Amino acid sequence: MPKSGAPILLVALKGRCPRCGIGPLFDGYLRVAPACGHCGLKLVGHDTGDGPAFFIMMPLCILTAVSALLLELKVEPPLWVHMVVWPLFIAAVAGFTLRPVKAIMIALQYRYRDVEREEK
Repeated sequence: MPKSGAPILLVALKGRCPRCGIGPLFDGYLRVAPACGHCGLKLVGHDTGDGPAFFIMMPLCILTAVSALLLELKVEPPLWVHMVVWPLFIAAVAGFTLRPVKAIMIALQYRYRDVEREEK
């Protein structure tokens, strides 16, 4: 039975607690806070592992490969353009999406998995 909690979009975009939607979810850029400062939810057991990176990198690799191919076919830029553009593109997209995807995965863990019971 899923638990009720804050809207997943709020948790993802603002990095808020999956239970109350008020306290911060992160302690830093990607480090999960030990507990919510507002409602006291223990966040220590909510570990996403490599899930967020996987769900970002797989579509991003396909998008980058297709974009690089289209750029090459349409514009035919020098090789150094590819060597500058695509690493920056990958770093920017991964950097902007990693935190929201991690927040979504933590919110889904909170709703569908009983982490508090597993810690005892």
